Amino acid sequence: MNLPKLPADTSTFLWGAGVGAIAAAFIGFSWGGWMGKSSAERLASTRAETATLAALTPICVAQFNANPKAPAALVALKETKGFEQGDFVRHGGWATMPGAAEPNREVAHACAEALVKQS
Repeated sequence: MNLPKLPADTSTFLWGAGVGAIAAAFIGFSWGGWMGKSSAERLASTRAETATLAALTPICVAQFNANPKAPAALVALKETKGFEQGDFVRHGGWATMPGAAEPNREVAHACAEALVKQS
């Protein structure tokens, strides 16, 4: 079987194409914003959690403010140490979303921060 003869410049072309592909991949992943599947999933998960927290925090604040004893509870919240304020909101039941069985710890901490800042 006779294979066709390749032009003399073919080797140079193939080396250039290979080096160019490697350089494109390196530049794309380093500076171009390309990412692998696991990095993309991690980024998507982080953004989803942030968006969920941003959506649920105002509900928690509204549930807190709907409480007839909200002014007294706010004073008690402010007197609570910073790292325990989320637990105060969680134990008060304000971080339990409608339809949920248990309060959300992250929402409780974000809600406590928002309540302390609101007044």
